[in-house]
Amino acid sequence: MHTLECVHRNYTVTANVVPHAGIPLPFEVGCRITSPDKHSTRRLCAHAPLFLADLENAQRASIALGKSLVDQQLDKGRPLFE
Repeated sequence: MHTLECVHRNYTVTANVVPHAGIPLPFEVGCRITSPDKHSTRRLCAHAPLFLADLENAQRASIALGKSLVDQQLDKGRPLFE
């Protein structure tokens, strides 16, 4: 499986989609974020679990989530790393 990745404001955002077989929306959205100094987050997901039917859309949603979390950290001081 190909994993989407992008660089946003010098942070690397990697889609981390978890498949769940046997349910109508089998792909759970999530991401990992790596800072410019190479610190990485654990797997991050939306506040409410988000499941999508197709892998490509789940990966795109994961990247969008990661970009949003980076923006929140840089613009509003919300910590990414615990």
